[in-house]
Amino acid sequence: MEEKDMPVRWQAIVAKYSAPDVWRSIWQAVNSIVPFLAMWYLMYLSLSVSYWLTLVLALPTAGFVVRIFIILHDCGHGSFFKSQRANDTLGFFAGLLTLTPYAHWRHDHAIHHSTSGDLDRRGVGDVLTLTVAEYLEMPWYKKIGYRLMRNPYILFTIVSFMLFVFAQRFWSEQAGPRERASVIWTNLALAGIVAVLCALIGWQAFLLVEVPVMFLACSAGVWLFYVQHNFDGTYWQRHDKWEYFKAGMEGSSFYKLPGILQWFSGNIGFHHIHHLSPKIPNYKLEQAFNENKLFQIKPVTIGISLKSLAYRLWDEEKKKLVGFNALRQYRKAAALEARKAAAVEALAE
Repeated sequence: MEEKDMPVRWQAIVAKYSAPDVWRSIWQAVNSIVPFLAMWYLMYLSLSVSYWLTLVLALPTAGFVVRIFIILHDCGHGSFFKSQRANDTLGFFAGLLTLTPYAHWRHDHAIHHSTSGDLDRRGVGDVLTLTVAEYLEMPWYKKIGYRLMRNPYILFTIVSFMLFVFAQRFWSEQAGPRERASVIWTNLALAGIVAVLCALIGWQAFLLVEVPVMFLACSAGVWLFYVQHNFDGTYWQRHDKWEYFKAGMEGSSFYKLPGILQWFSGNIGFHHIHHLSPKIPNYKLEQAFNENKLFQIKPVTIGISLKSLAYRLWDEEKKKLVGFNALRQYRKAAALEARKAAAVEALAE
């Protein structure tokens, strides 16, 4: 849909939902952070009963970590409170609970929003997606690396865990002074928190509680981010043809989740609306969806989303995501074209 065809411009629609409600924000912070801390302590107590019980409790605890990350996410967009200082303060604290340097992540995520769906500006804040042509031109060792990175058994386990626990302890090449300071202060604060907890309960107990929680939370978080942009019908375009509206509405999914999962994920399934206007607080996204037919696009259900596990590459000609199995067709087509060219050259001689 073109903007000129809409009876009301989309900017006017999203503007109605862009003001945060301070009491709703405070309540969401309370009903996310307090239960998380309580569940973490309960997991520690359960160690004396059964570690299986501890692992069961890790599931809802990880859910609260995801919900807290959504709060950090909103703070990064300046949409959780009207005050930027309040956003930054809560965002930093939420970053400690999710092992995320707030200002550094905010910087990279802003780049993601301005480049999502743009083939010429990939690489910051997204899950790397190569085109078919790019993949075929890579040397064999880079192909192996890309295949490993995009393998779901690795992407949503080892890669996701390493990203939050280890990779975010360092700043990126494009990071400025503020972003670097964010990484340093977050690391120092985390070191202090871990030291205190280890002194109080022991390093073994700390790891037995923290590792499964973060493993599950990281896996869920990366999966949510992945399925929001890797789905059948998504949008990718070269920069000269890239459009912000289409990148939001077509390049970001409406991930329809059961109520409890929608709550833990902070309504981030309404991702198409969020990409149109990051200033809308997460607790107003569903309202915006329900009240505007423009936003009521075809949903991606859990069943449908599982199909995205097979998507690995972007086919620029067909404008669709494809799996590695499609490479055979491209190789056959390339070989056929080569034979035709050789035949034409032979006839010319």
